[in-house]
Amino acid sequence: MEAEEITEALGASLFTEDGASAFAVIDGASAAGLLDKLYGLQPEFACLYRGELAPDVAEVAPYLVRLEPATEFADWLVAEGWGKHWGVFAVAHAGFREMRQHFRSFLTVYDPEGKPLLFRYYDPRVLRVYLPTCDARELKTIFGPVGAYLLEGEDPSEMLRFELSSGALQQRTQPLAPG
Repeated sequence: MEAEEITEALGASLFTEDGASAFAVIDGASAAGLLDKLYGLQPEFACLYRGELAPDVAEVAPYLVRLEPATEFADWLVAEGWGKHWGVFAVAHAGFREMRQHFRSFLTVYDPEGKPLLFRYYDPRVLRVYLPTCDARELKTIFGPVGAYLLEGEDPSEMLRFELSSGALQQRTQPLAPG
């Protein structure tokens, strides 16, 4: 499957809703060279961790990026990262600041003994398994201002789209290449 087909299919889902913005939460630990691309191509982005980070931590931190259609960064992200569990995509009617606050709010979860754990929800292998296990309260938290999550399926020739409808999770699978 060609990167161009993936970009076109993903773009049709990310950039067609009036008034909505497209975002990606990207795992710096999975996306080699992410910081160079962010600083070089300059999309709107922010680290989801707070404060001044040591360089080695900054390299592996998660980043929120606002995606714009037909930009070099968005094309690079899809062409190089799709199928490699670099991150997840979201469509929302919210601003960048609100989205950063939302995605930061569940970076840390607590085990039954109260021990804090990092929640790597931005790994599509985690999110696609986690979402179907959520109750209504958890879904409300994880979706917040997000209208839809889009992520690679176990088979990267498929895109999964998760949405809430009347508080219930809806999942659709879309083939990315004509078949």
